[in-house]
Amino acid sequence: MIRREDSRLVAGHGRYTSDWNLPGQLHAAVLRADRAHAEIVRLDAARALAHPGVKAVLTGADARAAGFKSLPNVVSYTGKDGQALRKPHHPVLAMERVRFVGEPVAMIVADAAASAEDARELVEIEYRDLPAVASFDAAVADGAPQLHADVPGNLAFEYESGDAQAAAAAFARARFVSRLTMDSQRLVGNMLEPRACLVAFDPESGRYTIYAPVQGPGGMRGQISAVTGLDQDRIVIATQDVGGSFGVHGAAYPEYFAAMLAAKQLGRPVKWVGTRSEAFLSDFQGRAISLTGEIALDADGNFLAIRFDDRADLGAYGAAFGAFIATRNLTITMGGVYRVPALYARTRLAYTNTAPVSAYRGAGRPDIAYAVERLVDYAAREHGFDPVELRRRNFVPSAAMPYKTPNAGTYDCGDFEGVMDDALEHADWAGFARRRAAAGRAGKLRGIGIATYLEAGGGGAVPKDQVAVEFDRNGAMTLFAVTQSSGQGHETAFPQVVAGTLGIDEKHVRFHAGAPGVDLVGNATGGSRGALGTGSAFRVLGEKLIALARPHAAARLKAAESDLRYEKGAFRAGGRSIGFVELARALSGPKPHPLDTVAEGTFGATYPNGCHIAEVEIDPETGVASIERYTAVDDLGNVINHALVEGQVHGGVVQGAGQVFGEHAVYDPDTAQLLTGSFMDYPMPRAGGLRDMHVDDHPVPTRTNALGAKGVGESGATGALPALANATIDALRTLGIRHLDMPFTPARVWAAIRRARDAK
Repeated sequence: MIRREDSRLVAGHGRYTSDWNLPGQLHAAVLRADRAHAEIVRLDAARALAHPGVKAVLTGADARAAGFKSLPNVVSYTGKDGQALRKPHHPVLAMERVRFVGEPVAMIVADAAASAEDARELVEIEYRDLPAVASFDAAVADGAPQLHADVPGNLAFEYESGDAQAAAAAFARARFVSRLTMDSQRLVGNMLEPRACLVAFDPESGRYTIYAPVQGPGGMRGQISAVTGLDQDRIVIATQDVGGSFGVHGAAYPEYFAAMLAAKQLGRPVKWVGTRSEAFLSDFQGRAISLTGEIALDADGNFLAIRFDDRADLGAYGAAFGAFIATRNLTITMGGVYRVPALYARTRLAYTNTAPVSAYRGAGRPDIAYAVERLVDYAAREHGFDPVELRRRNFVPSAAMPYKTPNAGTYDCGDFEGVMDDALEHADWAGFARRRAAAGRAGKLRGIGIATYLEAGGGGAVPKDQVAVEFDRNGAMTLFAVTQSSGQGHETAFPQVVAGTLGIDEKHVRFHAGAPGVDLVGNATGGSRGALGTGSAFRVLGEKLIALARPHAAARLKAAESDLRYEKGAFRAGGRSIGFVELARALSGPKPHPLDTVAEGTFGATYPNGCHIAEVEIDPETGVASIERYTAVDDLGNVINHALVEGQVHGGVVQGAGQVFGEHAVYDPDTAQLLTGSFMDYPMPRAGGLRDMHVDDHPVPTRTNALGAKGVGESGATGALPALANATIDALRTLGIRHLDMPFTPARVWAAIRRARDAK
């Protein structure tokens, strides 16, 4: 089944946040800090307020007067020795001090967007500059400038997972030990649709309607309620289409709250549309983690222990999910697909004068997969093991499932060896030597890299997922859920699940994000939960509809319910039958329809996994790397729609390639000014960068949800980082290069080649 939404979106009939307009709306522009760390000595908006068309200039004092609390953070658990996360106040608009370039200082509201932008230049602001820190190491150094009075030493949190003593004992008896430090560099999300919002306030009901790009209305309402103190029933989230998210749109941002203040104060809707430049400066960023890993092996290559010492840069504030990602998400799969008797990790988190860090595709899972698979590859080369056979020796066997890890959770099911064998065959691993020789004759360096990754999927903050259905007079149904598509294909997948369960044509089913007349609960899109959570709830819904329709079918067929059979979309009794759609049409009348209903389910986490194999060629004279072949074999459980899966894998792999070969948000170490604030300095992956890609699946259905699905949202990016990195290092290995940090830009690779040749 092709993607239903494509024809609508390609034809320009999508409706993104900036497409919404309301009568009488005003327009907002945001004044942002132009320096990383400074006290606000004076802010004078008189000239801006006098500018034609300007209605208001809001500052941090307005947010404080409204009683707005700190922007939320999800970490509620304790760290090492019971310590709590030190989370300083994260203001809607800066108060007394700015802490990163791009921090919102004021919102200017006017009749027209151009007027608001012009007036922004008239706000007079005087700063007293303070020294800034732009990295974890600088932030925790002795004598470093302090960002927050209530966070001594800028150290926000120290977290532990696993058993330090067991790991130390394993390392003490190990025959081989390898150690490697790996950086997963800071990234900018750069979704197709920049952030925006349109806020309307109804004084009679006290209700706000907020149009914004979100991953789910429930989570957004919860965040907005936590900051404003409003009851959630006074917050309406209105979203139709979202142009990409990757976790970045999952958080409530300062601009949304400032627009709420303005809409209430001025009695008119207020619209703000961010620019790409603002996105670079102020969107919550991703990754920014350094991982030092160690692995212990016995004489035969059996893994004895893995331990990590990690450092995470949170940026200026503890944004929504940043601290959670750098702790729980980073450690839950730190054993990878391997049976490792002892695991231990310590993570330290610090505040810096940079944009806050939160969720970005995979949210920690790609980082730890990259670290584990680079470490395994490095150990294999360092100690003379074949990298494939070393992995095979240490896989968690299928017979050991469900497998309880030493530190965090239980893997429900998997066939790691079978997945790898499929990938080796599809990638023609055995024929690589021939391809490398041919590349050598052409003056190129060719390498091959393998990654057998695992990631946790399906977690959610809400304990259950609810969905609903409403029927029209023609027997067609509209499905509802509170998960939001940002490109995943919900309008295709969810009707396919329900239609498949009922055995009817998909044309009778459509999906609409958001709730109908009932208040549904459910998890947002994220963590590969869409199919296995909401999709499973729709499977339950299909089964419930058959049960609800059964007595009506029995009455129509004049048969006992016990005599009815349901098959191929119809109820049958003796020689008579009535189709489900025909029955639904016959039951139409005054609302509600007799089959309108809500279904729900509680579905557990699962562990998508796979084996990705990449081949990379490097021109040693320029340092330019190209991806020549790529094979992805993933265990995603039962697959609902192969076209959607392939699209997700393709996009994830290319996104991973962006990090491996170019993307890097760089701040000046002295001033903490962003040096990569546009696409002139921040290279994105382009069409043609990955020309030969094979995608296949090796499904091992899970029992943790009704569909047996494991999710695909993160798999491409999670597998791509280590596979492409291992391939690149393999290409450079003949020159004596054993490790480089991402991104492998031409300049960085060329310099490494020059150093290696000079050393020889």
